[in-house]
Amino acid sequence: MKITQKVRCPNCGSHAERLFFQTTHITQTQCPACDYLMINCSRTGRVVEAYAPGIYAHR
Repeated sequence: MKITQKVRCPNCGSHAERLFFQTTHITQTQCPACDYLMINCSRTGRVVEAYAPGIYAHR
C-alpha cells in the first residue's frame, strides 16, 4: 500500500511529494522543481538513495 503526502521541499521550499510504501518500509521524498530526491527506510532511518542539487557535504 502507498500513502502520498504533499510537503514542502527541504531543499528549495517548493511543493514536493512524500510517498510511504508500507510493504517495503520505504519513504521517498521528491521535488519536481529542483530535482531533490531522498529515499530512506522508515524503520531504521537509513538513507537508501539521495540526490540534492545545491546542497554540498562538508569535507
